[in-house]
Amino acid sequence: MNLEVSRKKMVAFALVVTMSAASGHGKKCGFEAIFNFGDSNSDTGGFYAAFPAERLPFGMTYFHKPAGRATDGRVIVDFLAQALGIPFLSPYLQSIGSDFRHGANFATLASTVRLPQTSLFVTGVSPFSLAIQLNQMKQFKAKVDQLHSSSGEDKLPPPTIFGKSLYTFYIGQNDFTGNLAIGINGVKQYLPQVVSQIASTIKEIYALGGRDFLVLNLAPIGCYPAFLVELPHNASDIDSFGCLISYNNAVVDYNTMLEEALKQTRREVADASVVYTDIHSVMLELFHHPTSHGMKYGTKACCGHGGGAYNFDKRVYCGNEKVINGRTLVATACSDPYSYVSWDGIHATDAANKIVAHAMINGSIFRPPFSLHKFCDIQAID
Repeated sequence: MNLEVSRKKMVAFALVVTMSAASGHGKKCGFEAIFNFGDSNSDTGGFYAAFPAERLPFGMTYFHKPAGRATDGRVIVDFLAQALGIPFLSPYLQSIGSDFRHGANFATLASTVRLPQTSLFVTGVSPFSLAIQLNQMKQFKAKVDQLHSSSGEDKLPPPTIFGKSLYTFYIGQNDFTGNLAIGINGVKQYLPQVVSQIASTIKEIYALGGRDFLVLNLAPIGCYPAFLVELPHNASDIDSFGCLISYNNAVVDYNTMLEEALKQTRREVADASVVYTDIHSVMLELFHHPTSHGMKYGTKACCGHGGGAYNFDKRVYCGNEKVINGRTLVATACSDPYSYVSWDGIHATDAANKIVAHAMINGSIFRPPFSLHKFCDIQAID
């Protein structure tokens, strides 16, 4: 996408969404629920329900406390829920305080599409891969069919909900980054399996009654502070915006493969909407031109240690402290996360996620064209 055209489009996003939201206030939405599959980019508390360990400064700007999200505030699916006028999604794994009447979130931090070949306690990979999340979805539907009460007191949706829901996928980043130790060419051998698994999952959910699917592509990891620090590269591999050329090119290759797989899936489920969602173009624009969107820093993390160009130190992660050679290192958060694209070197800030969500709600990054406004009177995003 031409960057100048991209900037002009994004300037219009907020205005269009705000105007639409105002006209639709208080009206119902054809999508009565969202079911989300993903990793830390869309987890709303699943991982920490299974493995409690969350702490500030995560959640500091919107929730003002840890809220199970790997950012300072909301993730993209939170904004999407707000726009559709439904509550934030309860994590499927959360046993206390959950309300599933408007969907469920199966995403967990560190999840992969492919089945993990190692343990959480060895490499940090979540056991809740996409196949497990799909099985949880099947179990959820079976329980709804069995246990639903028309009174709603059981906090479950009606069995008819599954054909009136939006199914979102934001997963694959960990399949990509988790194998980078073997090099980009080594990673590429796994990518066909990743896109194939996503496509087959869509078809299985289609068999359960799902008809509307939004599949988010991968953001440009070559612009993430953590990877700029950790991944081996030469100075010639850095573009004029400070991002890694080779790794971003590999992400583009993956995204192209994903889009082609979704085109084939669309032919197999002809009465469904299977929508490729190009968040990559929005995130790349933010990393390249943060000041054009009210921000200051693209490739520098808000929460981290070390300052400098990236403010990321792999020895001590956001919110933690560690004694090294008798010196205590503390990774703290900045006072203005809204000025940053990157929260902790790996995840986007609430502010960046909001801009991506605006692009989705506006419909500018959907292929083929898909209008949420056709189904819903969009609510304002605060």
